[in-house]
Amino acid sequence: MLATSENLQQLHADHVLTPWSIQKASHPPMIVRAQGVYYEDADGKRYLDLSSGLIAVNLGHGNPAVVKAIQDQAAKLCYAPPSFANDVRAELAKELSTLSPWDEGARSFFTTSGADANEDAIKMARMRSGRLKILTAYRSFHGSTIGASTLTGENRRWAAEPGIPGIVHFFSPYPYRSPFHTDDAHEESKRALEHLELILMHEDPTRVAAIMIEPVVGSNGVIVYPAGYLEGLRRLCDRHGILLIFDEVMTGFGRVGAAFAAQRFGVAPDMITFAKGVTSAYIPLGGVLVRESLAAHFDSNMLWCGHTYAGHPLAMAAALAALRAYRDEHLFERANQIETWLRDALGTLKQKHAIIGDVRGVGAMFAIELVKDRTSKEPLVPWHGAAAAVMKNFFSGLLRRGVYAFGRFNVIMVAPPLIIHKSELDAGIAALDETLAEIATVSAS
Repeated sequence: MLATSENLQQLHADHVLTPWSIQKASHPPMIVRAQGVYYEDADGKRYLDLSSGLIAVNLGHGNPAVVKAIQDQAAKLCYAPPSFANDVRAELAKELSTLSPWDEGARSFFTTSGADANEDAIKMARMRSGRLKILTAYRSFHGSTIGASTLTGENRRWAAEPGIPGIVHFFSPYPYRSPFHTDDAHEESKRALEHLELILMHEDPTRVAAIMIEPVVGSNGVIVYPAGYLEGLRRLCDRHGILLIFDEVMTGFGRVGAAFAAQRFGVAPDMITFAKGVTSAYIPLGGVLVRESLAAHFDSNMLWCGHTYAGHPLAMAAALAALRAYRDEHLFERANQIETWLRDALGTLKQKHAIIGDVRGVGAMFAIELVKDRTSKEPLVPWHGAAAAVMKNFFSGLLRRGVYAFGRFNVIMVAPPLIIHKSELDAGIAALDETLAEIATVSAS
């Protein structure tokens, strides 16, 4: 059979279950290759990748050094049990320790995804502390396995309920839509920390093993916490002997203008979970970065964690090459320059389109929040509601214009690869501009 776009699409529809989709309503493009900041479909049409895949392909597509590292490793060793020592595994762990925010260094436990990493991090916290409870924020996403879904604070956890025991959710700051009834950023932070203290009082802090949080909220709207909040979390955890875990699956590896958000914001947690950008998503890899004084607990106590593919040699080689590329091309810092481009360009779009209620972000990680009315802040589509036709039309309109981005409900994620040029970003902004005008006209009619 000739591999045309049409019959490949039919093969997909007949045999593939597409994630987070009603299958009959899913009609994704048939992507067959990618290079730089572009995808290409089976018909040869290119799409500017304005969201780095799923905020993962930080290096852009087809980085030759990473591709060669994978090829070379495949010729040498494709698999070794995680119970064996392995050269690339040891080298990568050392590099990650050097990148970590702790002067004491760190050890790495490797997984295949961010969800696995988050589950293993809470297992380690429970083993280390002897406590059961884990606190996570509403409006968070920590993965789609049963355990990681329970950690998640939004509607993607519902299908996994009742989930695992011991998980308690709390409200974190959201300056644009304050759950604490204030427009003042300082007050937002203060009230959020008081709220968390109240939760702890009712849960008993001596029973809480860890607080896990995304230092910048990811797919739930790219919410940047007001100054003082993460620092306050650190002090609160120290006061109650609670471990602080940063889920940096999205924010890690240059996305926010530093190796990790921990460095960007100057707050060191006790563990960092990572995935996505560590290999620029070329090969699945996740892990838990554990500060040395905490990791040392397992020198004389069993570490009850393990995966068949933990520390897979191909993933290790890809990650080592990716880290070198980030350093050699100064990409950990480059998001600071991209931040100025995005802040200016998206700010201009906000001035032009009344449908934009808020623009926010940090580094190369921004969001556009769409509203029906700026004064009331009524969302363009309900949060946690059914997928709305207007947003489907928006993303379809972008694809027609040769641009890919993703979002949830009334929020669009703008998080390009760190290698993007200003002219390429400008082309993506132009497509956003045209598509926003298109849906604003439809919404008003």
